[in-house]
Amino acid sequence: MEERRKNKRTVMNSRLLIKRLDNEEKHIEVDIEILDVSKSGVGFKADQLLKIGEVYESYLTIWTKEVLHAFLQIVRIELQGEEYVYGAVFIGMPEMDASRIEIYQTLHNGE
Repeated sequence: MEERRKNKRTVMNSRLLIKRLDNEEKHIEVDIEILDVSKSGVGFKADQLLKIGEVYESYLTIWTKEVLHAFLQIVRIELQGEEYVYGAVFIGMPEMDASRIEIYQTLHNGE
């Protein structure tokens, strides 16, 4: 399969809480498992069905234990067993936060 990603991906052991922005009803927080992350997006698993094109507010806990506040737009969904695997792009992530991800990838290139 041809690699179409523009930025290098890194696997991170982290958790993320997300909530839908376009829903006026009660916000539902969903716990997900991060599979990989780049400065432009994130791949993750969740047991709840999300929809392509939806935008979610997220709080990503990174390796330094800092929390990055970002907005994610779902661009890919794949069912693997009983879990859904998603691909999402960051929307409006500050360059400083994107740089933190890139610096981590540079420092841990051989791992």
